[in-house]
Amino acid sequence: MKGDSLISKNTVRVFLKQHEKRIASGMFSALDQEVRAMLLKAVKRANVNRRSTVMPQDL
Repeated sequence: MKGDSLISKNTVRVFLKQHEKRIASGMFSALDQEVRAMLLKAVKRANVNRRSTVMPQDL
């Protein structure tokens, strides 16, 4: 799973194109790392609250 991206590169490209921006190649890796960190934080918070479900407030 380490090599699997959690983001859709095409969706990110389309979003940025709508805002008249391009994306640097290293941005995908950085964005994926940020998403992973956010999700791990949410998982830890759900665990602390003894829940098996990650909820919006965990972010």
